[in-house]
Amino acid sequence: MAEKKALTRLRKMQLEFAASIRESYERKAASCLTCTTPGACCLDAHFVNVHISRLEATAIVTTLAEMPEPMRERVSARIDETIAKYNLDDTTEIHDQKYACPLFEKGTGCLVHTTGKPVACTVHACYEDPADVPPDELQFEQERRIDRLNELTYRRSEPWLPLPLAIRRAKI
Repeated sequence: MAEKKALTRLRKMQLEFAASIRESYERKAASCLTCTTPGACCLDAHFVNVHISRLEATAIVTTLAEMPEPMRERVSARIDETIAKYNLDDTTEIHDQKYACPLFEKGTGCLVHTTGKPVACTVHACYEDPADVPPDELQFEQERRIDRLNELTYRRSEPWLPLPLAIRRAKI
């Protein structure tokens, strides 16, 4: 499958998944708009452990490429700083690779919130009751679907990498 077609399909999958999470779970969570510490969860280097596929990284790079150059340069520098500061690589156990997300812009929020938010970020919200949290299986199934799309696009299984590393390899 051509990458452009796969990106269109990925976007549709992301929108449908986000709508499903919003309808079934997110209404039980605290709103990010009323958060007293905006971005704290995205910038918590002891918490963030988002890994993404090559296709998701390409979608994010496409979104970032449409931003004004000064912002794009700031984000690119944050990506490099994050990779260096947290020693992100493709050989360390994925559960051990935590970092502050370089896609969170203070005063703006998530720079890819509406145009390519990763699955792990889509299912995350501030839930008071643990019973309201979306089951892990929903995230895992969506990631399997994305993985199949990656295989159709790149003709091989691609590793899921820490978000900053995946974006850097996709060439922002």
